[in-house]
Amino acid sequence: MKITNVLCAPGKTGFYFDDQKAIKAGAGHDGAFYTGTPMTEGFTSIRMAGESISVLFILENGAVAHGDCAAVQYSGAAGRDPLFLAKDFIPLIEKEIAPLYIGKEITTFKELANLVDKTLSPSTGKIYHTAIRYGITQACLDAVAKSQSKQMAEVIADEYGTTVSETMIPIFTQSGDDRYINADKMIMKGAQVLPHALFNHAEEKTGLRGEKIEAYIEWLRKRIIQFSPYEGYHPVIHIDVYGTLGIVFNNDFETIATYIAGLEKIAAPFRLRVEGPVDMGEKEAQIEALRIIRELLEQKGSQAEIVADEWCNTLEDIQDFTLRRAGHMIQIKTPDLGGINNSIEAVLFCKQHGIEAYLGGTCNETNRSAEVCAHIAMATSPVQYLAKPGMGVDEGYMLVFNEMQRILVLKNR
Repeated sequence: MKITNVLCAPGKTGFYFDDQKAIKAGAGHDGAFYTGTPMTEGFTSIRMAGESISVLFILENGAVAHGDCAAVQYSGAAGRDPLFLAKDFIPLIEKEIAPLYIGKEITTFKELANLVDKTLSPSTGKIYHTAIRYGITQACLDAVAKSQSKQMAEVIADEYGTTVSETMIPIFTQSGDDRYINADKMIMKGAQVLPHALFNHAEEKTGLRGEKIEAYIEWLRKRIIQFSPYEGYHPVIHIDVYGTLGIVFNNDFETIATYIAGLEKIAAPFRLRVEGPVDMGEKEAQIEALRIIRELLEQKGSQAEIVADEWCNTLEDIQDFTLRRAGHMIQIKTPDLGGINNSIEAVLFCKQHGIEAYLGGTCNETNRSAEVCAHIAMATSPVQYLAKPGMGVDEGYMLVFNEMQRILVLKNR
């Protein structure tokens, strides 16, 4: 079966593009808007509506395979690719990428994915934007699945030598700034990992001694116990602090480790994960910082885990963080890796080297990218998978929960 045409449709994502640099510098709030001057190239305001591009492969039998190009919320930050706007990239896809696939025989996912993921743009001489490679390879996977009358998870399992999971992968839910009301929703739905909580400003959210995080975790612990939806409900508490512990404690790793160990006691009996405790401003320093903080926590006998996020963007980055044991868990931010073939390989690499894999991404994705990544999760079995898109538990949790349930039912039919 061949691909006979490639079409593009502009779309919206489930959240926004946010200028992380401006936010960290103290941008103000006015309703849903941030106030102040953008600081990252390409941004015309600190918060902008998220955009995507649906790429449609028309197959020889009339079927349509598709994927969505989408970029992370904090585009242009911490070494990431620049802002992704549909009007800028649809012409590029139509001119340079569509010819790679039109008339192409559908063979394997790996072969089709490599056509775009490993190809340099003739107009720039550089690899294509991560968002483009992300969406095109989703369409490639869907095309192979349709040509073989299989689920996408089954195609991945066949080509990478894995087994499709017999159970759902634990879903990690994000609260956004509504960290109280959305935590209640997570508990009500029995989310297995929660709540993210968006502690992205040292003074306003973390507290200048970390006291605001401490108070929140104490509240959350009591809330889980009080409103447990079923007997034996025991979620993991996973918070993202966006490097603010480094700001509060002047990048004193010993003090940071002591503080996290203290948070662990407050969270008990629930397990604690802290994502992005520091942001050292560049990759090598970030690796070394997380390696040291992990060692200090282990020396203290703490079971708390730290999660690598900033400066750990590409497959190569993930391999480097993993081999240096820079953290207990690595977030695999799916759009940042470009082709979804790289996300698959990243999960498998982490597991092979004894580091926990978190198949993440961004709230700024689409329903389609979330569903395709659910197939990656079920085929590779990471420790947890992100509820996406959207900063909140309602739509994203529903989308990934329902897709994994469909995978299970079809697998066992």
